[in-house]
Amino acid sequence: MEAERLDAIVVGAGPAGLTAALYLGRFRRRVLVVDGGDSRAAWIPVTHNHPGFPTGVAGTRLLELQREHALRYGARIRTGKVEALSAVDGGFVLETNDGVLRAPTVLLACGVEDNAPDLPEVDEAVRRALLRICPICDGFEVTGQRVGVMGDGPLGAREALFLRTYADALSLIHVAAPDALPAEERRLLAEDGIQVIEAPIDSVELQPDRPRALCFSGTGRVEFDALYSALGVTPRTGLALAAGARHDDQGRLVVDDHQQTSVPGLYAAGDMVRGLNQITTAQGEAAIAATAMHNRLRGI
Repeated sequence: MEAERLDAIVVGAGPAGLTAALYLGRFRRRVLVVDGGDSRAAWIPVTHNHPGFPTGVAGTRLLELQREHALRYGARIRTGKVEALSAVDGGFVLETNDGVLRAPTVLLACGVEDNAPDLPEVDEAVRRALLRICPICDGFEVTGQRVGVMGDGPLGAREALFLRTYADALSLIHVAAPDALPAEERRLLAEDGIQVIEAPIDSVELQPDRPRALCFSGTGRVEFDALYSALGVTPRTGLALAAGARHDDQGRLVVDDHQQTSVPGLYAAGDMVRGLNQITTAQGEAAIAATAMHNRLRGI
């Protein structure tokens, strides 16, 4: 069967992918979004730093509004998984669990996967705000609280130091070997009065109505009002790398000023591109990419 004629395919239906779909729909392009159903935005209980929502908005509600907006202007959204992507003459072939798709332009908005701490039911803990993963997004909400940061090495130290803007009592729960935390980071943490805990976690209590408690071997029970995971993320770049796209030393895709990867006609936006991991950044990059895709299709 001949593949459906499309102008653009968007892989991923998070804030970036749905923004691109809206723009491409309004550019009157035949655009299809392949939704794998795993947007990190759906984890957000309520975000208070997204412009236009002064009382906050749940991640699921934001995605719902974005879907409705994109569909209003002709974008189509299909549930599925892209299993392979390859560049061919005239564009790209995408192999999905529901058949083959072809288009001259593709936007990847696949996001990243969090490196989860060893805690029970981590996904549910994030959805219930028992465990937080983005101090830029919600550091304000822990102002004046006792905060524990689960991390390793310089990344964990940087996140703990960042949260000093808000938290009165901070601890870095260092979950890697002691030598993974360099002396310079230890000095900075000490100067800021941030305790470093380097003992194995024996048990965890994540109650929604009382402080979260971690019990450590040798140091006993420590209670926190809020817990953060600072173990980094793994960008979902497999499709792009298989198609020949370049990545940087952090594993993120390298793009130009128009969000185009090193493969002509293949674009990327959102967390898989830059390390800020912010919805507004992802949406802005998607708008840039969609406009560039439209102009490429116009031949300019």
